[in-house]
Amino acid sequence: MVGGVTEVRVGKDESLDSALRRFKRQVKRSGVLSEAKRHEHYEKPSAKRRRKLARRKRDAR
Repeated sequence: MVGGVTEVRVGKDESLDSALRRFKRQVKRSGVLSEAKRHEHYEKPSAKRRRKLARRKRDAR
């Protein structure tokens, strides 16, 4: 859902805190913030490959 609009409707009996928690959870799951952080600065293709390789090695353990 990257790039989509994240929307949370607050119910009548729901507190604002719980709605905010749901919103934060949806944003985290959608990956909007991580995508924005990744595009904050240009990353050379070689650096991107190195990062992905390191992640694969770490996940393989």
